[in-house]
Amino acid sequence: MDLLKIKTLIDFVGRSNITELTVTEKDVTVRIFRTSPGQEAAAEPEQEGSTTSLAQNAGAGTPSKPEKTHAVKAPVFGVLHRTPAPGEPPFVAIGEEVEEGQTLFIIEAMKVFNTIAAPRSGRITHLTEIDDGEVETGDLLAEIA
Repeated sequence: MDLLKIKTLIDFVGRSNITELTVTEKDVTVRIFRTSPGQEAAAEPEQEGSTTSLAQNAGAGTPSKPEKTHAVKAPVFGVLHRTPAPGEPPFVAIGEEVEEGQTLFIIEAMKVFNTIAAPRSGRITHLTEIDDGEVETGDLLAEIA
């Protein structure tokens, strides 16, 4: 399947009400999907041990309140890159402040590099340990408080 056909399919999904499209041609399968803003806010059960909270209360004897975090999940399956290029520092680290739209990761799928941007401003409280490895759609990549 050529890139022009893939781009046409991506444009089609972007313009339509379709949320997922899978096309197979010869021995190549392309899966294109998008999430609606309402889906992102939906509550989903977390995997055990999937979050690392940096919220600590300095007051002795007072229980700490968990911070409200926003999950950043993989929108596509592919190879996750935490750095812009081999040998360079990662886009973000735990504890860093990020701005809405700032690049957090790159997911490579079928030689197409998809930039994963911060959906909101805040502080990184969790990062996946996967780097240059495969992620599936919906995998938790980061959390922003």
